[in-house]
Amino acid sequence: MPRLPTRTEVEISWKPPPPEWVTLNTDGSVVQESGRAAAGGLIRDHLGCCLAAFALNLGVCSITRAELRGAVEGLQLAWNLGYRRIRLEVDSQCAIQLLRSQDNPDHQHAAIIHRFQEMLQRDWEVTLNHVYREGNKGADFLANHGHSLPLGFHRVSCSFPPFHHVLMYDCQGLSETRLVMNES
Repeated sequence: MPRLPTRTEVEISWKPPPPEWVTLNTDGSVVQESGRAAAGGLIRDHLGCCLAAFALNLGVCSITRAELRGAVEGLQLAWNLGYRRIRLEVDSQCAIQLLRSQDNPDHQHAAIIHRFQEMLQRDWEVTLNHVYREGNKGADFLANHGHSLPLGFHRVSCSFPPFHHVLMYDCQGLSETRLVMNES
């Protein structure tokens, strides 16, 4: 009889990058009833200070496309701001698998995956990591905020009051418990 997977309680919180690096957290959001999609993200330094934030109202699309657009638009923002060592964190395993995949011109997200792969060829260091949603609260907030904005890309102030509270939560190292499946 196969063994049932076991789970362990793990404390999850946002983790700062090493000095000389920045962390770019991104997320996507879709409202089930309408299919309206948004994405958001933020760039923080090794002290947890918010360096830049954005929200993106995408109109109607899938959650996968929203996650992918958040990652690509966030990387473009990081590049434009001159950051060259980026730790990209996304809470969607599906998006990470697609971003790491080889170009497939027949895939429904081929253009955005290709754009991401081209961006990686620039003169910079980018790591792509999965994080649990409990460690991605700032990006989640911004993705949800994107629904309230006009279509397109919007810079968001790091001192925007509701967002500022989310950042303070992360900077204080507060964590949440999550049940994580044990690896076999």
